[in-house]
Amino acid sequence: MDGSNRRTFLKRAGGMLAATSMNANSYARILGANDRIRLGQLGCGDRGQGHIHMAELATKQIPVEMVAVCDLWNRARERSAAYIKKTFGSQPQAYQYSEQMLARKDIDGVLIATGDFQYAKLCCDVVRAGKDCYVEKPFANVLAEAKEARDAVKASKQIVQMGTQHRTQPYPLAVRDIIRSGKIGSIVHIEQEWNVKEERWRFVEADTGISPEMLQDVNMEWKSWLYGRKSQLREEDTDWKRWLMGKPSRPFDPHVYLEFRLYRDFSSGIFDQWLSHGCDLVHLWTDESYPSSVVANGGTFTWKDGRENPDTVVAALTYPKGFLYTYKTTFGNSYRSFSRIQGRNGTIENYGGEGASLFVTTKEGGRTEYDPWESGPVYTDAPTTGLSPDEAPVVKVSGAAPPTSLGPEDDDVGHLMNWLAAMQSRTQPGANVDHGFSHSIVCIMAAQSYWSGKRLYWDPGREEITDQPISS
Repeated sequence: MDGSNRRTFLKRAGGMLAATSMNANSYARILGANDRIRLGQLGCGDRGQGHIHMAELATKQIPVEMVAVCDLWNRARERSAAYIKKTFGSQPQAYQYSEQMLARKDIDGVLIATGDFQYAKLCCDVVRAGKDCYVEKPFANVLAEAKEARDAVKASKQIVQMGTQHRTQPYPLAVRDIIRSGKIGSIVHIEQEWNVKEERWRFVEADTGISPEMLQDVNMEWKSWLYGRKSQLREEDTDWKRWLMGKPSRPFDPHVYLEFRLYRDFSSGIFDQWLSHGCDLVHLWTDESYPSSVVANGGTFTWKDGRENPDTVVAALTYPKGFLYTYKTTFGNSYRSFSRIQGRNGTIENYGGEGASLFVTTKEGGRTEYDPWESGPVYTDAPTTGLSPDEAPVVKVSGAAPPTSLGPEDDDVGHLMNWLAAMQSRTQPGANVDHGFSHSIVCIMAAQSYWSGKRLYWDPGREEITDQPISS
């Protein structure tokens, strides 16, 4: 906008604000196309560093400034502040408590990368402070908190983006369009198996670290290692009670603080971290919002290091449109992760784990032709080796990077740019709060099923989880 048009726009916006009696904090700064977007970072661990890196990459396309960092742990916030100073050339203000940072009127948006159990509550705080929000997944792992956060976002005028970055990437979107076109027919089954061979989330560098020698022994003396070495986190350098954020009181434990994904009170581990991505892709591809039922199983079979959450899980979900979704992960073997979408008329196969962009389409498994002289459709016999009869063409997207079995890095600047553009246009981003609420339902149901041993059902009318089928 030129100066006069921008002033006219702001004057009109102010008039609308007065007429509707809306919260003035929501309109403290109305962004124009050329305004510099001022961001704060809430949570300064490894994922928080990734957010800063994405913001750095975004500056090549849009004016962005990191003006504040916030973390309970002094070492973490000092590290992020130093990183911002080095990359952006300006010193951000550092805060220990979120309300201190959120009181600033000049911050447009906040990126949240804290603990799984903290996201929903902090998202509420951010939008109620009149700021846009980029919040990591899972959006919530307690149903009541998921509802409250969703409702708080919808009651506000804020632009909220979920950190489920695959939803805005070109190859998953291309697969969605293929499915919508009817090319493989109606979906009957989607299967995902994403595996690694590692002690995931244990012995992190910011805590005690790990030696290569220990990793050779699955019967490791984990207690002597974990409790015999000094953690980098000291109780006097943070606020343990505040970090618990309403969870039952317990003695300070730096390992719980820094490796929270292994502990049941704070995370469901694989479900919160990986199933959240997996089911979000299923929802994207099928235009579904919630499962009808979920059942989960698994255990700790490899990394017997005191973790409470399992290192191997499987979940089976049914959906209202009438298909089965199965998800599986093990941390004990990394053999050939994949995703497979089976339709009545064909199949889409993805090679690689979470985020992999190499998809192929094939008629294998579905109808290939219809012979009027036969009693019905003619089906393909599956080959015993090699590619399918149609040579399974690779899905390609014009203008996108070539597909690989690895896919893009977690620091996906495209997903952040999607949010920044939505902030400017005041439109919904590609991964909105409804998508976050949907993946939260799946993760919460899977975790509850795992711990209870029951098949659970979702009641969409009452928005409740029950152990009894919902009558139609």
